Amino acid sequence: MKRRGVCYDVGRVMWGQDWRPEFSAAEAHRELQIIKNDLNCNAVRICGQDIDRLMITGKDALDQGLEVWLSPELWDHNPEDTLTYIADAAERAQELEKLAPGQVVLSVGSELTLFMAGIVKGDSVFQRLEHSSFWEHIRSGTHNGPLNAFLAEANERVRQVFHGSVTYASVPLEAVDWSPFDIVGVDLYRDARLRDRFSDLLGRYVTHERPVAITEFGCCTYRGAAAAGGRGFAIVDYPVSDRSGTLPRLNGDYLRDEAEQTRELTELLTIFDHAGVDATFVMTFVMTFVAPLNPCSDDPRYDLDMASYSLVKSYGARLGPLGAAYPHAPWDRDRLGTTYPEMPWEPKKSFTAVANYYAMHDGGFK
Repeated sequence: MKRRGVCYDVGRVMWGQDWRPEFSAAEAHRELQIIKNDLNCNAVRICGQDIDRLMITGKDALDQGLEVWLSPELWDHNPEDTLTYIADAAERAQELEKLAPGQVVLSVGSELTLFMAGIVKGDSVFQRLEHSSFWEHIRSGTHNGPLNAFLAEANERVRQVFHGSVTYASVPLEAVDWSPFDIVGVDLYRDARLRDRFSDLLGRYVTHERPVAITEFGCCTYRGAAAAGGRGFAIVDYPVSDRSGTLPRLNGDYLRDEAEQTRELTELLTIFDHAGVDATFVMTFVMTFVAPLNPCSDDPRYDLDMASYSLVKSYGARLGPLGAAYPHAPWDRDRLGTTYPEMPWEPKKSFTAVANYYAMHDGGFK
């Protein structure tokens, strides 16, 4: 692998909830140092909605010698608004490309069939997935026409102002026309249904005569999470309202298992490496998949970190509105790590495993 990377969330936004409600440029700077020097990455995929945050973090990453993959994401908006947003982000991304030519890759979207309104029915990603017509569209392939039309237009608009490499973070249920792109990108999680045919699925992407990037892959942190794959996060019950007084909690009895997360990530990295994949971005460094932050707890039912793909287990210091809504929740807001005493998190076993794998498989790319 040439690019050894990790996803870094500066604030994806779903249903108006910022997944990183408290953003600190100084804290991001330190985490990027750790990503470069200790996790042994030479690339970082920076995801989020706020373009200023993307730019601040992107410049810092470039200054530290990391290749930057910018993933501006405006979820659940219509194609017109999304296209305008992507074009604006591309114009800003060119500022970074001028600073470090050839070191910035821009994604024009992520899993747009799911995360953009208008391709299939539903106002949000979960409404789209649960709509009665969703799988009919997927089986018939009727979603691919409007998806590729959008991607073609987005590519054209982006290249008018951005002169670096362009990609798209697809999902396997999409049949993407890769001809306008420089890099094939796919978010590729493995679950029990895909395990026996995972290599065949991966083979769909390495035949386009373009570099292939696995833009997301990962595993949550409980026994059985590998079999759940990309749906591993769905073990948390969230209250209907913050005012209900009910705490978010796991929906059953789960056993924390950092070793399972470690095995799955190591196996996937090995598969991708042997297949000739150019870039891998582990999901994720510190932020989470659904909640603004999934804090760990000594009480297993409230150890929301089990439902996280993160390489580090977070304490309660970054909860923002979630913390204010639940002041008596069993998440320690003052606890700091021991490996990095200034950070409100501690590396999991998977952090060490990924760091070791990346150190031994650098591919000679700097």
